[in-house]
Amino acid sequence: MKYFYLCLISAFLIGCSKKDDSSNSLYASNDAEIIAYLEANSIAATKTGSGLYYFISKQGTGASPVASSAVRVAYKGYFTSGRVFDQSNSAGISFSLNQVIPGWTEGLTYFKEGGEGKLFIPSNLGYGDLGYGSIPGGSVLIFDITLLEVKD
Repeated sequence: MKYFYLCLISAFLIGCSKKDDSSNSLYASNDAEIIAYLEANSIAATKTGSGLYYFISKQGTGASPVASSAVRVAYKGYFTSGRVFDQSNSAGISFSLNQVIPGWTEGLTYFKEGGEGKLFIPSNLGYGDLGYGSIPGGSVLIFDITLLEVKD
């Protein structure tokens, strides 16, 4: 009986390590894709501990949001291929940062009101392996951001 439990535990551990390897592989692939894009476009972005990259092209002078702030943002979202999947008009849209993908929740906290820049979001901080609508699973997302207003 103890061999049964030993085999069961071994199978569980092997299964977990394979899952970790595949997500590590996707993470590494996303990171390489972002780095290649940054190099090809001569963008000196900053990488955070979560794997998010951001680039501030224009420092704002207003408040910085926190992860629970309500904000108004003008944006354009696209893939590293340049294909646009979503964008707002110049008046922007309003939302709470705790209602969006983790890459936005974290990324917008590096901006100040009036600031402009880009977010480079790996899939683990976007829509993951499953994707969403026209965004395929595993996709790196790029957003041009203008933080128009921090509402709180």
